[in-house]
Amino acid sequence: MYIESVLETIGNTPLVRLQNIQGVKAKVLAKVEACNPGLSAKDRIVRYMVAKAEQLGKIKPGATIIEATSGNTGFSLALNCATKGYKCILTVSSKTSKEKIQGLKALGAEVVVCPKDVAPEDPRSYYSQAKSLAKRIPNSYYLNQNFNTDNMEAHYLTTGPEIWYQTGEKITHYVCCAGTGGTISGTGRYLKEQNPDVKVIAVDGEGSVLKKYHETGIYDRSVIRPILIEGLGKTIIPANMDFSVIDEFLRVSDKNAALRVRELAKEEGLFVGYSSGAALQAVYQMADELTEDDVVVILLSDHGSRYLSKIFNDLWMKEQGFMEAGQDVRDDILQRQQAAVSLPGSDYIRYYKRYSRLLRRRYRHLKDNWQQKI
Repeated sequence: MYIESVLETIGNTPLVRLQNIQGVKAKVLAKVEACNPGLSAKDRIVRYMVAKAEQLGKIKPGATIIEATSGNTGFSLALNCATKGYKCILTVSSKTSKEKIQGLKALGAEVVVCPKDVAPEDPRSYYSQAKSLAKRIPNSYYLNQNFNTDNMEAHYLTTGPEIWYQTGEKITHYVCCAGTGGTISGTGRYLKEQNPDVKVIAVDGEGSVLKKYHETGIYDRSVIRPILIEGLGKTIIPANMDFSVIDEFLRVSDKNAALRVRELAKEEGLFVGYSSGAALQAVYQMADELTEDDVVVILLSDHGSRYLSKIFNDLWMKEQGFMEAGQDVRDDILQRQQAAVSLPGSDYIRYYKRYSRLLRRRYRHLKDNWQQKI
């Protein structure tokens, strides 16, 4: 017994009850999208969007497919292109983890890294770069996940029905991170059509325009600032964000999301990505509103292996101020030395200088017991 393509394994991901949620009366279930072959929920939208574009004649044999991505959509697109014989070019922001970039290249994608802290309309942004490439390259197609509403449709047709069936039609709250809007809007629309009382809760990042836009209808640039969580929050208003199906936006900090995702790994055995921690944190923030009769589904969108150099790296967590620096620096020194080995020359020099400054500060702090610790 076999299947014709890895693309046929997409969807029908498990719903797992969380066992160690403290102080939350409701039953909390996790939709584990890391079980898709591309390790994220983006597998659903890319398969559907590419198939629709092929059907409409927008993607032709030998085409180059281009996308602006935080990493996961790019991974899913590279997987699709590898199986269908298309060339894949991806523009990513510089906050994208090195694991994601390496994974994209492993699947044959060409990756263009763009600065993270620029306006969407800036020609250097990863949005602008993707559009520019699509105009210049013959026989190319820009997938455009933010404004191609096939993104939302894919979740309406798959994720929504799966959750409704898996909960025995008893879901009361759907909690999902807001990025392009497709996952929360498509799934939320389906669930509300089945039961208008289902609460759809969008999770936003600190520094995103989405929450304020939902509450006031005002696009406010003044709230924009860098967000460490990949795939969460926006500096634009995507066409896939259907605000009419969203009951509330909850804003989650980078730190709380990082700590919660490590909690999921250690206490639930769920090795998932950064935004998944944000979804769990949102449940804790709404805990006072929940009862024992409620059934809350949170969507865990991707896999933890794409964040080994970030949230699952103690050094990175300490540098962000998310964890306190330990008294024993030996492991820190070893990890920094190992990390520096893979850096190119100029990057290594900058890294080494920064590392040396940190080491000198720690040395001064620990000079009284340095010898005995080493």
